[in-house]
Amino acid sequence: MPWLLNVIYCLLIAAVAPILLYRRLVHGKYRTGWNQKLWGLLPLRRSDRPLIWLHAVSVGEVLQLQTVVQELQCRLSGWDFLITTTTSTGYAVAKREFPAFQVCYFPLDFSWTCRRALSRVQPDAVALVELEIWPNFISAVHRAGIPLFLINGRVSEHSYRGYKLLRPLLKRLLSRFDLLAAQNETYADRLTALGADSRNVHVTGSVKFDRVETDRSNERTTQLRKSLMIDSDMPVFVAGSTQAPEEEYAIDAWLAVRETHPRLRLVIAPRHQERFEEVASLISSRGLPLVRRSAASGVATEPHDQGKSGPSAGGSELELPPVILLDTLGELGSCWGLADVAFVGGSLTQRGGQNMIEPAGFGAAILFGPNTWNFQEVTDALIAQRAAKVVANGQELQSVLCDFLNDTVLANEMGDVARRYVLSQQGASRKTAELLYARLVAPGGRTQSAA
Repeated sequence: MPWLLNVIYCLLIAAVAPILLYRRLVHGKYRTGWNQKLWGLLPLRRSDRPLIWLHAVSVGEVLQLQTVVQELQCRLSGWDFLITTTTSTGYAVAKREFPAFQVCYFPLDFSWTCRRALSRVQPDAVALVELEIWPNFISAVHRAGIPLFLINGRVSEHSYRGYKLLRPLLKRLLSRFDLLAAQNETYADRLTALGADSRNVHVTGSVKFDRVETDRSNERTTQLRKSLMIDSDMPVFVAGSTQAPEEEYAIDAWLAVRETHPRLRLVIAPRHQERFEEVASLISSRGLPLVRRSAASGVATEPHDQGKSGPSAGGSELELPPVILLDTLGELGSCWGLADVAFVGGSLTQRGGQNMIEPAGFGAAILFGPNTWNFQEVTDALIAQRAAKVVANGQELQSVLCDFLNDTVLANEMGDVARRYVLSQQGASRKTAELLYARLVAPGGRTQSAA
């Protein structure tokens, strides 16, 4: 099996090599970490302290680790932590969020890469976030006798249909996990149906709720408001995690409702870093003034009205205030705290939606499109409680945005229900940490002597 997978991986890499090369040259991606990814040259273990290796694919999963790590540190005070990630953006955020820990790239799933990485790191436990099925890595961890955990596990309906076709392989791999902590009963049932030992499957809830801020006066949100020169009495429309053409929909809606709500501010936060320049150009091409968060200057960075000086960042009822482009990493969670109305992107495209938990936690009136299968449980809960509104297209986005601004009582009531829902779901990080502690160092745990 390992050699067959190695051949398949080599063929896949050869097939996508032109795309990788193009993105490296044009977008500056895939330039770092290849010694770790391709050869498994992760840092050598140099301490006698027990070590847990935590892997998170990209930015979202890295941020999910924050509360889990905090809980684990309280229980595993004598342990070291290694954080790995797959993407360059995930790596940058992990370096920022976990400055006290070693951070590196996850090895590609070649048999030699996985073996070398494990022999260098020598972890006492490995935990994967959500569901990362890398056969060679999982097999290498199992052969080394290292406890293997899945935390915040999820199996979407789309993934489940594909995994069922590979159930014999999945059963073999899932049986090698010592613990699978699932976000909900549906995901737990799917893991069991795919072959996981039901005795090792536990429902903990989603750790995404635990890191959600619910206080709009928190330091990060307050600093954003100050830096972007948004007055506290200005209504704010945030369109976050957007893809094309959702930015255009948001701009059209904002311009339309400004006729009756001239103080409304617009913040756009594209989902992908490589689209920052594209969205900035889109805003400028519409003849709109622009403030970029990365400039942190609080003044318009693009001229308005064919070269005339743009208005101040605050604007006035007679001036067109600049569109704010959130072109930084890791700040969207705090930016949702500015929103009176929040549109969650990737939902009017085929992305399958993005995380709507963060704006819900701040009590914003939430809008998203019909395509939200990646967050179906949360979507269904918010809709069932009338804490969010689905819009089918750009025209409906404009119409409902206007409704919310005209009826602030309705918008505030929806926001309050959304916030209460988030608060009711918190606690998954604590449950997850308790399960891992019980398997590792509690009486009867596998590495009690190490701790």
